[in-house]
Amino acid sequence: MYTEICIYFEGDDLLRPGFGVFFSELRRQATKRRCRFRLVAGGSGEGACRDFGTAIRTNPATWNILLRDSEGPADAKLSVSLCRTQAWDESHADSIFWMVQMMEAWLHADKNALGKFYGAGFKENALKRNPNVEEILKKDLEDGLKAATKDTQKGNYYDRKTEHGPKLLAAIKPGLVRKAAPNCQKLFEAVLATLA
Repeated sequence: MYTEICIYFEGDDLLRPGFGVFFSELRRQATKRRCRFRLVAGGSGEGACRDFGTAIRTNPATWNILLRDSEGPADAKLSVSLCRTQAWDESHADSIFWMVQMMEAWLHADKNALGKFYGAGFKENALKRNPNVEEILKKDLEDGLKAATKDTQKGNYYDRKTEHGPKLLAAIKPGLVRKAAPNCQKLFEAVLATLA
């Protein structure tokens, strides 16, 4: 078993506290197993890949995990393709997980949390109603969040993403996201199985 699990995620470091709350179940399990659990912001997708690539070369005793936006539909070959593009051994494909098609899909999985956060003026009907949020196109995710939040007192999500994103990640229910986002479920299952 690993003594450390480190998730290198695509996104600003300001998202780390929100991801910390979102992944609190994983952190608790890791702590029970005396396994350190860390989250590292990579900024861009390429930045996260760079950091992950460095980690797999220099710290092989840690389970280094890469978490990226897929930017489009994701299939089983996406992780292998990324390994080839980055010149990583394909065995690392099992340590690559995807927010499909982007992190904001996870927010769509808990519309109640969004409504509570934004309050008056929030237009839930502007968000796509697909029970599998990973099937919502990136453009529809973006357009939906803009339309749903633009008339709220807190303002458009995309104008304040680094302020709103961490708070929303901390507010949404991981269980709802796992039901609505198969790749999120896959990440939780993989980590929990390793820590069992």
